[in-house]
Amino acid sequence: MASRTSNSKGIWAVSIAAAVVLGLTAYVTLSGDDEEPGTNGKGGASPSVSSPASPSASYRAPEDWTEPQRWAALPRGERTDNRGSETRFPHTTQGAVAMAAAANTTAIEAGRSNVDEQLRIYHSYVAKADQSPDTAEQIELQAIQTDKALHKSMSVAVGQPLPAGAYVRSNVVGFKVIKESADEVSVFLLSRVVRKNGETAEEASSYTRVVNGVRWEGGDWKLSGTVTQDALAAARKDGQPKMAAPGDEAFNRAGWTAIREAS
Repeated sequence: MASRTSNSKGIWAVSIAAAVVLGLTAYVTLSGDDEEPGTNGKGGASPSVSSPASPSASYRAPEDWTEPQRWAALPRGERTDNRGSETRFPHTTQGAVAMAAAANTTAIEAGRSNVDEQLRIYHSYVAKADQSPDTAEQIELQAIQTDKALHKSMSVAVGQPLPAGAYVRSNVVGFKVIKESADEVSVFLLSRVVRKNGETAEEASSYTRVVNGVRWEGGDWKLSGTVTQDALAAARKDGQPKMAAPGDEAFNRAGWTAIREAS
């Protein structure tokens, strides 16, 4: 059991941006077809579902719109914590999905770095069993490297603000539940990542697919390494939904549920 606990902490040490960092910053080069778990995409990127730190291949949405067959207006958290994160989600499956979606919604822009975002997510959303000083340090160090790469890609010196009007933002646009019980839920999340290198630059977008597992803890849902491990094992066995944007007929065939803004 000890080795499992250690391994689950490692999931967040290498990936709190599983799903949350590397997969959601658009400067990462994603290429290749939407493949089965465990295969490599073209150009060396690995969209394998076996590691939450490996974002799935990018995707281009079609021009024709097909209405999604499944919609959900996910509940909001009742509170906002001192880091600006929504918390206290309902003790329901949709509440669990809503928390996971909140943990995968990020914005890197002038005055807000990837380090800021990843430490916010870590302290607001990661289960206590998966937190440790070493894990927090590893997440911070990885986020620093991500910030450096992002600055370099935008031709900005490290330590300087991003160009005016520049940003990298990620929002979850769809989900598919893998497993659910009263206190544990695992889910595929489909995110749209948009990036702009400055006020006059064109906005570029791509899509990523990740796995999150969450557990009810202390009156709220939290990201759990062990639940995520179990979900990854199930995904390796049963396969993963094809990436397709809301409005694409393939979105419906893959079983995704589109997210509608809550009123």
